[in-house]
Amino acid sequence: MLIKNPMNILERRATITVSIIMALRMLGLFMVLPLFALYASSLPGATPWLIGLSMGIYGLTQAVLQIPFGALSDKIGRKRVITVGLCMFLAGSVVAAMSHTIWGLFLGRALQGAGAIGGTLLALIADLTREEQRTKAMAIAGMTIGFSFMLSIILGPLFASWIQVNGIFWLAALFSLIALWLLFTIVPEPLYMVKAEDHADFLSLLKHQELMRLNFGIFILHTIFTASFVVIPISLQNMAHLNGEHQWFLYLPILILAFCISVPCLLIAEKWQRVRPFFMGGILLLILAEFLFWLFASKLLLSALSLLLFFTAFSLLEAFLPSLVSRTAPKTRKGTALGIYSFSQFFGIFVGGTCGGWLYGAFGLTEVNLFCALLAIIWLGIAFHMKNPQYS
Repeated sequence: MLIKNPMNILERRATITVSIIMALRMLGLFMVLPLFALYASSLPGATPWLIGLSMGIYGLTQAVLQIPFGALSDKIGRKRVITVGLCMFLAGSVVAAMSHTIWGLFLGRALQGAGAIGGTLLALIADLTREEQRTKAMAIAGMTIGFSFMLSIILGPLFASWIQVNGIFWLAALFSLIALWLLFTIVPEPLYMVKAEDHADFLSLLKHQELMRLNFGIFILHTIFTASFVVIPISLQNMAHLNGEHQWFLYLPILILAFCISVPCLLIAEKWQRVRPFFMGGILLLILAEFLFWLFASKLLLSALSLLLFFTAFSLLEAFLPSLVSRTAPKTRKGTALGIYSFSQFFGIFVGGTCGGWLYGAFGLTEVNLFCALLAIIWLGIAFHMKNPQYS
């Protein structure tokens, strides 16, 4: 049976608006990353350890609070929790913008991360879309996250030349206000939301075999993504001789092409109800991309091909995973399940950055790519037994 009915007006409005909210939050978090170390090193009290801690603390606070926020949204409603999260992000942005010491910057970034509403935003999309439309909705959200990350790397240095680094934090505060306005004026209220019940408790979600497989998958995907981007910019500059200020010329067309490849794949997978083959194919593309990075890092054209495979695989997998979690989780515990999922995602960012930096220092650039390829092979073995999702 084919799924022919398109998204309705409510589903389109909800998916696009919530995705914009996610994009504004991601831009606010990541535009400062290319400039963070240099800016932080100029602040009183800065040491290399504190600079690194201040840079990564948002990932840790995100990971720790994703599950409580997701569980709370199951009880009191998605919009209330999202409002609290955006207000915390606003407060953290203001603190970081006004800080003149490394500890103030540390506190600001920790507060930004404490607005841990990624899982709750995904649960809101799940509440506002029918099951047969959910992969498309999650695809839009997933690719928004990936594209926002890369766009932030391009826009951060550009904006900093006009408004300085503390101005970027003020811009992040403005983004949070815009997100709050969108939440209350455009995002519709879910017509029906089932309250949490005892039969689907937290421990059962942790033990759920399919959810465990999917949570491991998002952890591995973001470990690979973050570890790879510890070394890819350096590798492109030192081995492929593409200067850092010119690398966005390579990223931008590759991201657009990856988007054009991945979207038809997502639509075909949904229409023909063949998510599993495309999912496994995405992991295989990821393995191939990492091996090409490992073997041919000094060849610019092959590095470009590796990036295309990498971003195509990332777009596919980032889109499929939240949809699969929302379909697999009990209806009364979607917020909690997506909170566990988001915890795995952000903990993967923390682990990927830590491991990528250590491996680079201990063994070299390309060995990080080999490590990522081996991680993806392990993931392929675990995902091999996944089930094709059930359709209504």
